[in-house]
Amino acid sequence: MESVTDTTPDADGITTTSVDGIRTVLAPRSGPVTAGLLFRVGRADETLATSGVTHLVEHLALHQHGLSDLHYNGATAATYTHFHVTGTPADVVEYLNGVCAALRDLPIERLETEKEILRTEAAGKSRGPGHASTMWRYGSRSYGLLGYEEAGLHHLTADQVRAWAQTRFTAENAVLWITGDAVPKGLDLALPTGEWHPAPAATSALPVTPAYFQGDEGGVVLTSVVPRSTEARLFADVLGKELFRELRQKGGYSYTATADYSLRDTDSATVTALADALPQRQDALVGAFVDVIAKLRAGRIEQADLDAVRTSALAQFDTPELASHMLPGHAMNLLLRHRNLTVAEAKAEIEAVTVPDLHRVAKAVWADALMQVPGRGVDWAGLTAAPADSPDIVSGRRYSSLEDGNVALLVANDGVSLVTPAGQVTVRYAECSLMRVYPDGGRHLVGNDGFTLTVEPTLHGITAAQLAPMDAAVPPSSVIRMPPRDPARIPQPDRAKAVPRATGQQPRSTNISVLLWLFGALSFLMTGFTGLVLLAETDTELSPEGPDWTGLGIFCFFTLVCLGPFLGLLRHRRSGKG
Repeated sequence: MESVTDTTPDADGITTTSVDGIRTVLAPRSGPVTAGLLFRVGRADETLATSGVTHLVEHLALHQHGLSDLHYNGATAATYTHFHVTGTPADVVEYLNGVCAALRDLPIERLETEKEILRTEAAGKSRGPGHASTMWRYGSRSYGLLGYEEAGLHHLTADQVRAWAQTRFTAENAVLWITGDAVPKGLDLALPTGEWHPAPAATSALPVTPAYFQGDEGGVVLTSVVPRSTEARLFADVLGKELFRELRQKGGYSYTATADYSLRDTDSATVTALADALPQRQDALVGAFVDVIAKLRAGRIEQADLDAVRTSALAQFDTPELASHMLPGHAMNLLLRHRNLTVAEAKAEIEAVTVPDLHRVAKAVWADALMQVPGRGVDWAGLTAAPADSPDIVSGRRYSSLEDGNVALLVANDGVSLVTPAGQVTVRYAECSLMRVYPDGGRHLVGNDGFTLTVEPTLHGITAAQLAPMDAAVPPSSVIRMPPRDPARIPQPDRAKAVPRATGQQPRSTNISVLLWLFGALSFLMTGFTGLVLLAETDTELSPEGPDWTGLGIFCFFTLVCLGPFLGLLRHRRSGKG
């Protein structure tokens, strides 16, 4: 049964009240009623091993409406989950009551079915142009999770899903908005009691900015995190105008050239700029894109551009029934606990923005920039390449690839490294956000920094006992036990490339030890024998005709033949490569 606390509308016509302990905002609007129930929980609150749990709760909560004629939907974003509906007051009551009833008692019998539906949804969904940037910027935690598949859908249990719903989908962690003069009669939005959860703190995988990485999206994408402000929002609009003018209208490089400002959390926003181009024009595009940013950083911002975007921003306040159109944004700020501006304050802030303000934002955007580029790097523009390799490797036992002796896994008590001629990747167990374990012994690890590493016993000749340190040290909360793989998907060494090994032969480190003993013994014997021959040849009594230098040269040559491999193997062993 609904419990409603009434208040009076504010100066802009928005009423703040409470329904069953849920903060609620109302504003009148003609026509059908639209309502939204927001929860402060999203993908950035999860871990990589539990990713997908919020989306799964959303689907379970909406299941009973599957055959309904209601105009409704649900959405799971980085920091919030949103259930919304449009219809008659009775439709709104039916929908919201159903959602809250399901959240109180999830239809867990649908768990495996909804998991399958979500995996199917993900398989058919195209990713946005900037999805890779989130992984490079944040790694495999917080806001970086939006760049990863929902790995938790493979193993989440009923208890885990229930616990998430009971602690995150609570009255204290929710905000309701409704377009109407009053709360519709008959609402029953009782939810578990809990607490408000602030937006998660952002993680970082970038040692320094501005930075870049090479992508294959066919264009340029720049992202930058800045404080939420009216100046930054207007700057994004000016940047979009400049990109469109220079890259499409003048240069003809791009079909799409635009910029966007979007909220990340309570205090921060992301500015995103992107432009596409055909492969043969991509180098020219990168140069022109950087030139646009450089122009704005130098303060060469047209007053006419600022005036144009200012006019567009002020025009939104001329919308009929303005208060009702402001409700979703107003509710979001309540959810994130960011201050809501009145209409008068918002207009005043827009009017006050100057070209120097935009210049300061331009410099801030560049200082935090992460740029995805096709093809060659952009060090020449003052950006630093984002790390593509781990800075160090573990000191552990070496398992060389059965195909290529230059490729090896190093397994230690605190981490694992994969070393190849192209680079090195390390995942420390304490900083492992995900380890998928397959029944055939394969393991796929993801570090907090986003680096990934695959251990395939079939390619390195590793046994389960030799992987025991890894299994014991990776946090259990990061482990996902996967179903058996199709045998065709288990990699096998290429016989044509395989390094020959006799049956029962020991690992390469043992082979090197044997060779060290062999060449060491030969070197010792040859060195001693050559020394005796040299003494004999230089003794006037034993060799009255003088030394046989040709014979001595032959003995020295064979001594070096034995000594050279011995010293090479010794150096190889001491460098840790054996």
